[in-house]
Amino acid sequence: MRQQKFSKSMDEREKLRKFRELDDAFAEALKELDGNGQNHVEPEEDAATREARRQAEEQERQRLFEKRLQDLMAEYRLPSESVSTLMRTLMELGRIA
Repeated sequence: MRQQKFSKSMDEREKLRKFRELDDAFAEALKELDGNGQNHVEPEEDAATREARRQAEEQERQRLFEKRLQDLMAEYRLPSESVSTLMRTLMELGRIA
């Protein structure tokens, strides 16, 4: 009987330990999703470094957007003139910035 209680308490401790590990991993994943890792700035970084990083990230987002747009245009066989007209119309209607 005593061995069973000891074993049961060890199992409970192990479950709690695993739960804490899982909870910590989940919290870390949420932090990364929330900030997407982009808002994290090292304390010793100066303003110029932060601005350079921001510009590099913006250029990468732009490059990825353009690649995705080109892929979609090729997939749906749309000429660039049609897509350009669509984009202008969406901007005029305030649907995109």
